[in-house]
Amino acid sequence: MDSQYRITVLTLFPDLVQQYFATSIVGKAVDRGAIVPDVVNIRDFATDRHRTCDDAPYGGGAGMVLLPEPLGRALDSVDADRRHVVFPSPSGRPFTQATAERLAGMDGVVLICGRYEGIDQRIIDHFVDEEVSLGDYVLSSGELAAMVVIDAVYRLRDGMLRPESVSDESFQDGLLEYPHYTRPEEFRGRRVPEVLLSGHHARIAEWRRRQQLIKTARNRRDLLERAQLGPEEYKRVQELLEKE
Repeated sequence: MDSQYRITVLTLFPDLVQQYFATSIVGKAVDRGAIVPDVVNIRDFATDRHRTCDDAPYGGGAGMVLLPEPLGRALDSVDADRRHVVFPSPSGRPFTQATAERLAGMDGVVLICGRYEGIDQRIIDHFVDEEVSLGDYVLSSGELAAMVVIDAVYRLRDGMLRPESVSDESFQDGLLEYPHYTRPEEFRGRRVPEVLLSGHHARIAEWRRRQQLIKTARNRRDLLERAQLGPEEYKRVQELLEKE
C-alpha cells in the first residue's frame, strides 16, 4: 500500500467531518500524513442565493431529494470520474470487513454523504461505483455513515490495528427502497422515468414496487426470504433471480 491515502468527503455539513478528521487516532494519522482528507461543501456549488441543494421528489412522497446539479458539480471538482466513488446508503450492498480491506487497498476514496430522503438516482448512475450499507437500519446523517466507512478503512493502512468484525442488525422494512429522481427532467443524457411524470398514482406505486423487487433481488436476496410477497410478486422475483 502507498503511504498516503486520499479521502474526499462531499457533505452539506462539513464541520461534522472536519472535526472527525481532527480528533483521536484518525487525527494523528492526518498529522503524520498517512491520511490526506479533503472535505467538500456541496452548498458551495449551488447557484441560487439561498444555496439550495434539495427539492421535492418527482412522483410525490415525503421528504426531499438532493439535487443532481450542485452535487454533480461538486463531484466534477474532485475529478470523481477518475476516482472510486462510494455512496453509503440503506439500499446498498452490506459493508463488511472484506469491503473495508478492498477499499484500503486503493489509493483513496470519494464518499458522498446523503441527507433527507436521498440523492437523485442519476448521480448514482453516473458517478457512484458502489453503494454500501452499514446494516439493516436507517440513519438521518450520511456524515455518520461516511465516518464509519472511513474509520473501518483507515485502520487497515500503515500497520494500524484492524477493527473487529461486527454483526448486522435485523432489517425492519423488508424490501429495499426504490430509486428517487428530482428536477431537472434530464441530467447528462439520463431522463426521469416517464411514469414518475405522469401523475398516475397507481402506476407510480406499481413502478416503485417493481423497482423495490428488482433492487432487493440484486442487492439483498436474503431479505426476500422474510418479505411478505403475493403469488405474482413471488413469481416475478423468481424470474429476476433466474436472470441474474
